[in-house]
Amino acid sequence: MPKLPVKPGLKKKSRSGSKSKRKRKLTRADAVRAIAVAGSVIILSALVSLFLSFGRDRTEKETVVTGVVPPAPGPPETGHGLPAAPEISLPEPVKPPPVPAEERKAEDSPPAKPGASDPASPGIPEAGPASPKVVKSKPEETVPVSPMPQTSKPAASNPPKSTPQNMESGRQAPAARPEIPPKGRGTVVFVIDDAGNNLRELEPFLKFPGPLTIAVLPGLTHSAEAAGMIRKAGKEVFLHQPMEALGGQNPGPGALYTGMGPEDIRKVIKTNIAGIGPIAGMNNHQGSRITEDGAMMETVLALCREQGIYFLDSRTTAATAVPNTARRLGITIGERDIFIDNEQDRASMIHYIEEGLKKAVQKGSVVMIGHTWSPALAPVLTELYPRLLEQGYSFSTASALIRSKK
Repeated sequence: MPKLPVKPGLKKKSRSGSKSKRKRKLTRADAVRAIAVAGSVIILSALVSLFLSFGRDRTEKETVVTGVVPPAPGPPETGHGLPAAPEISLPEPVKPPPVPAEERKAEDSPPAKPGASDPASPGIPEAGPASPKVVKSKPEETVPVSPMPQTSKPAASNPPKSTPQNMESGRQAPAARPEIPPKGRGTVVFVIDDAGNNLRELEPFLKFPGPLTIAVLPGLTHSAEAAGMIRKAGKEVFLHQPMEALGGQNPGPGALYTGMGPEDIRKVIKTNIAGIGPIAGMNNHQGSRITEDGAMMETVLALCREQGIYFLDSRTTAATAVPNTARRLGITIGERDIFIDNEQDRASMIHYIEEGLKKAVQKGSVVMIGHTWSPALAPVLTELYPRLLEQGYSFSTASALIRSKK
């Protein structure tokens, strides 16, 4: 059977359709490739962004952990290109505790009976064996303490050192450089009364490293020996002259009583001086009734001038006639400012010493009286002595202080 002729138009149409199909196939492949490339770019960008974010987070965490922070603006530089050293103010040597409304009563105790014992307060270190017990009589009169203004803090470039305010704790802040102590804080005089009852109470005070005035009671078994030990230790001896008190306590042997005439007074005092002398001066033991008597005290002060010794008024009564009598006679005397051991625990003693130091700053000197029968007193004084020297206080004896006021 003969083949039918193929129309040219139909053949061309078939070729054209085949080309269109190929073009469509190429277009799809290109789209797939483009999508794949775009996806790769997106994924790569995400990975890079994630890596950078992780690096920033890690840097911030390291900064928090290590504490590395951007440097803050530093202090002004000196002419050598180094930061200027900060100024450190030295604190006041004594931060005063609250000032009591009135000073505790001041009358001395009667002489102790040798042989008894007085235990130390709990928690207070003792120096040596237990001290004999002394039954103190209740003080008679009170001499008010005047409040003292705060002193200005001296400027210094050294780290602060410990003061009487932290004496109780015994801790001291370490210093980078040794402190140059301020000068002129005042003169401190410690007077220790009632020596002569026994030698055991006296011995710790003989080891005190600074000047000390110790007043010896007359007519007791150990009076003369105690006075000799005091002089041998380089300390100053005073006669602790017993005198009648308003409360009627027994002042002990060699006492002055109301009604004695001038000759009796002179005889008693001369006998007492001979028993423990030589002495630098005297102060009254009890004696509130006698020190209020201007006529009797005139005889006592005139005898002191005659003997070349000094008188220290223990001020056991606010009505003492001694200052006015001394002015009338033209005699320079000393006066007690503080009783240290009205209460015999360590904290109370430090408190009263701090009160005394304020007076030293205020008026240039202070006289503080303690007693041999206070077992914690000698250790406290020995502990505080070098600290107070560093803070600029000076120490003296009672006679030297009175002589300096002439």
